[in-house]
Amino acid sequence: MISVAARMLSCHPQTLRMYEREGLVSPFRSNRNLRLYSDADIDRLRMIKRLTQELGVNLAGVEVILELLDKVEQQGNEIERLKRELAGDRKALNPAPSRIGGYVVEIRAETKRE
Repeated sequence: MISVAARMLSCHPQTLRMYEREGLVSPFRSNRNLRLYSDADIDRLRMIKRLTQELGVNLAGVEVILELLDKVEQQGNEIERLKRELAGDRKALNPAPSRIGGYVVEIRAETKRE
């Protein structure tokens, strides 16, 4: 709820409404249309508060910074996905050592037949 989030962040509920209007945070809405803030939303709001109050960044700058941070996170997730995919490909390309000898024998046998 907005009052709980506002207390947690030591700010006015109107501030949180403004951040939502600006598109900086999108809390989940309940069936009764109450704003429900996740832990990620609270972390994001803490970041916004720090950027605006401690570092003097205006809301347009906050929006740019948050977009860049989101892109960095997405790229990090993509890198991790690609690493997992690559690790799987390596396993598929490297047969188990116990089977390698059998392949060599099969290849030699095929070579001698020709």
